[in-house]
Amino acid sequence: MSTRDLSAIFKAYDVRGIVPDQLDEDVARRIGSAFAEWAAAPRIALGRECRLSSDDLAAAFTDGAPSRGVDVVDLGLTSTDLVYFASGSLSVPAAAITASHNPPNYNGLKFCLAGAAPVGEDSGLQEIRALAERDVYGPALSKGRQEHRDLLPEYVEHVLGFVDVNAMAPLSVVTDTANGMGGLVVPAVMERLPVTLVALFPELDGTFPNHPADPIDPKNQEDLKRAVIEHRADIGMAFDGDADRVFLVDEAADGVSGSLVTAMTSEVMLRREPGAAVVHNLICSWVVPEVILEHGGRPIRTRVGHSFIKAVMKETGAIFGGEHSGHYYFRENYRADSGLIAGVIALAELSRAGTKLSQLLRPYRRYFDSGEINTRVEDASAKIEEIAERFADGRQDRLDGLTVEYDHDWWFNVRPSNTEPLLRLNAEARTAELLEEKTAEVLAVIRGESQAERNETNGS
Repeated sequence: MSTRDLSAIFKAYDVRGIVPDQLDEDVARRIGSAFAEWAAAPRIALGRECRLSSDDLAAAFTDGAPSRGVDVVDLGLTSTDLVYFASGSLSVPAAAITASHNPPNYNGLKFCLAGAAPVGEDSGLQEIRALAERDVYGPALSKGRQEHRDLLPEYVEHVLGFVDVNAMAPLSVVTDTANGMGGLVVPAVMERLPVTLVALFPELDGTFPNHPADPIDPKNQEDLKRAVIEHRADIGMAFDGDADRVFLVDEAADGVSGSLVTAMTSEVMLRREPGAAVVHNLICSWVVPEVILEHGGRPIRTRVGHSFIKAVMKETGAIFGGEHSGHYYFRENYRADSGLIAGVIALAELSRAGTKLSQLLRPYRRYFDSGEINTRVEDASAKIEEIAERFADGRQDRLDGLTVEYDHDWWFNVRPSNTEPLLRLNAEARTAELLEEKTAEVLAVIRGESQAERNETNGS
């Protein structure tokens, strides 16, 4: 077989590309062979989301893996967190064919080792890429077999095991699964709870005809927010395409940041295990470590990204980990992320508190954040050094990009994108006015604006 350059689709945490220009059946077959060879296990599990290209890519992957003498457990249509559950419960390496929140013409793969152990750029992904590019192996002793397993019933029981179902109060819930894999797993869990469910776009449709399956963009939460008001619901939940992330909306249709969900869930988990470690990434709000400390826990700050979070959770025995981007990790979920588990825990906490979600979250609303602001730059490293020099009077660290803190007034982080010539800015401050002022200052350096240009932009 000829060597094929796959550098464009192998990212920091997964494989992702346009079908068929970058990712076609030959590439999927190569990757199936490579993952099976690299994982060196007698069998692997494979799940797929509902994109139109997923069936063909899954078939090609399943051609590749058995050629290395490895059996494939075909999970069929699944959410990504169900694939992690399969990896943990069956103790097998696993792959999910998914492009998460990307447009319909994309697809990709996420990988894990047995027990849902992460596979990323520094933990195997580059080796898999090298094997797939070369696509040359010695003979296998035998051809692997394929078996089909439906693990949805076991997965539903697993998710419900995180709460006391009998103690939950009746609630009105709106979910928007955006025609993605949440349409399979979310109703299966909700029907076991005392909730009145309004399900938006539950039909599995890989063209995503109603809106993109990317709930981190507020525009894609508009249908959910309207439905929450219309149905006078207690809570709204928006899931991304492969249903491993969730974003909450309160009863007034106000969005809830991932940091607030992380803070609330940290408090819940620390009630269950006082003194436990809780992991959060460095762009989470200051409120997260504050709440962890206030409830007797040990906050542990990490880089952004699931492979880092999972590795630190394993090292520290942390009970929970959260990211501002809507990923929530649970030790008893094989340290893997699950939007649905986080959503069910939010319902249980809402039941326990007996109040509105907005009231429940009020103690955590202490700061104002910018959200992630992306700017195209020619040289991200040089720009970060320029920013470091401009804000040299603040406390700086380089755990992930550059973070600068100013006492308890404001902070910001700038990180280069792993895949594009972008610099990502996240900022937070005590007041909305301070946030606006300081975000503009940092952006001016990123964009190379002079003071006169800033004044003109601000209408001064």
